[in-house]
Amino acid sequence: MRKIILLIAAVMVSLASILVFNTLMLSSKQVASERLERLNLSDEVFQNLSKAIQYPTISFGEKVPVDSIAFIGFHRFLEATFPLTHAKLSLEKINTYSLLYTWEGSEASKKPIIFMSHQDVVPVDKPTLKDWEAGPFEGKISKTDIIGRGAMDDKASLIALLEAVERLLEESFKPSQTIYLAFGHDEEVGGSKGAAEIAKYLKSKDVQAAMTIDEGGFLAENLVPGIDKPIAMVNLAEKGFASFNLIVKTQGGHSSQPPKENTIGMLAQAIVDLENNQLPYKLVKPIDYQLEYIGAALPFFKKLAFANPWLFEKRILESLNAHTTTAATIIEGGVKNNVIPTLASATINFRILPGETIASVKQHIESSISDKIEVVTVGFLTNPSPVSSIDSDAYTILEKTIRSMFPNSIVVPGLVGGGTDARYFYEISDDVYRFYPIRVQPESMTRLHGIDEKISKDNYKEIIEFSYHLIKKFN
Repeated sequence: MRKIILLIAAVMVSLASILVFNTLMLSSKQVASERLERLNLSDEVFQNLSKAIQYPTISFGEKVPVDSIAFIGFHRFLEATFPLTHAKLSLEKINTYSLLYTWEGSEASKKPIIFMSHQDVVPVDKPTLKDWEAGPFEGKISKTDIIGRGAMDDKASLIALLEAVERLLEESFKPSQTIYLAFGHDEEVGGSKGAAEIAKYLKSKDVQAAMTIDEGGFLAENLVPGIDKPIAMVNLAEKGFASFNLIVKTQGGHSSQPPKENTIGMLAQAIVDLENNQLPYKLVKPIDYQLEYIGAALPFFKKLAFANPWLFEKRILESLNAHTTTAATIIEGGVKNNVIPTLASATINFRILPGETIASVKQHIESSISDKIEVVTVGFLTNPSPVSSIDSDAYTILEKTIRSMFPNSIVVPGLVGGGTDARYFYEISDDVYRFYPIRVQPESMTRLHGIDEKISKDNYKEIIEFSYHLIKKFN
C-alpha cells in the first residue's frame, strides 16, 4: 500500500513539474516597439467620414441590384475629397462599382502590396430606427464619436486609407513598391461581383503581391479575462461558410390523424440531431498561435492552462469556438393549423474550421440525420481559407508597425470566424492578413451590424495614422 501511495505521489509531483515547466517556458512573443513620428491630423477628417456614411451604399442581397445612385454619388464624393489621390493614382472600376487604385512603385522588382476595404454596408432594420442615437445614414459627429452605418464596418478603414494616401502625396512620398487599393462593393453579400472580380483582374495581369491586408482583425479591449492590455488580433485565415437546406417531403394529411412520421416532426428531429452531434473541437494552426501568444500574457494559473493544452484542451478550445459551428437559421413549413404539410425545410449554417470542407460538412450532416431527408447546399459557399505565415517579411513589418503604434498592445495571430473579401486574394498574394486597429469592447460588439454603429474620434485618427505608417514601413 505504501508503495502505491509513493507511486501516486511521484506521478503527481512529476505532473506538477511538467505543468509548471511548460508554463514557465511560455514566454512573451511580442517584438520590440519603435518610436514613430505622430501625425497632426485636423478634425476635418471627421467630416470626411461623416459624409461617406451619408451615402447609403447598402447590399440587400446577392440577387438584388445595387443602388447605383448611392454608389456613383459615393464615387464622386471620393474624387472631390481626395483630389491628389485621383490625380496621381490610376483608378479602374471593376464591374461598374468596385474600385481599384494603382499607385505605381519606383522599383519593378519589388512585389506590390494590396490594401483592401469595402464600400457596402448592411441594411438597417426599420423597427430599430427609433433606438438609434442618430439616423443611421446621418453621419452624426458627437463630442466623442462618428455615428452611422459603416462607421465600424467598413467605411472607417476605407476613408482612413485614402486619408493616409492623400497625406503621403501631400508630402511628396513615392513608394518603392506598387500599392493597390482594392475596394469591393458587395462584401456584405459574399463579394462575388466585387472583390472576386478585382482579384481575377489582377491575376490576369500576373500580379503577385507580397501581402494583402483587409478588415477582420481589430484591437480587442477587455474581451479576454485576465488581460487588461489591448489585443491586436491579426487574423491569418478565416473559416469557411456554407448553408444547407434540409428538405422533408411526405404525404401530409389531416391533423386529426397524424402519421407516425410527421413532416415537421422529422425536420425538428434532424435539427436536434445536428445540434446534439456537433463537429469536434480541433487545435488547428491559427488557434495554436492564439494559445501561445495570449497564454504568455496571462496570470500564472490561467497561463498554466494555455501552456498545457494537452490537459486543458477541451475547455480552452470551447472558449475559442475552435470547431465548425452549427446554427439553424431558417425554418419553413405548414399552411394551416389543421393540415400536416407535405413539405418542410430548414436552413442550417456552418462556419467551417480549416482542415474541413463543404463536402466533409455535408457528409457529416447526412450521417447525423435520417436518410429520408434531402440535403442540398444553398446560397453563397466558400471553403476555409489557407493559413498565412507569421514568418514572412510582410508579417514582421505589420507586427512591428502595430507594436510601434500601440506599444501597450499584445499582437496575436489568429482565426476569424466570419468572412471577408480577403478570401479571394490568396492566389495573387504570398500572404493575406486581416487587421485594422478598430478598437472593439464588449459593448461595441453588438453595434457591429447593429444599433448605434459608431467609432470614436480618437480611434478613427489612429486608423489613419496606422495606415500612413504601414505604407511607409513597406517602402
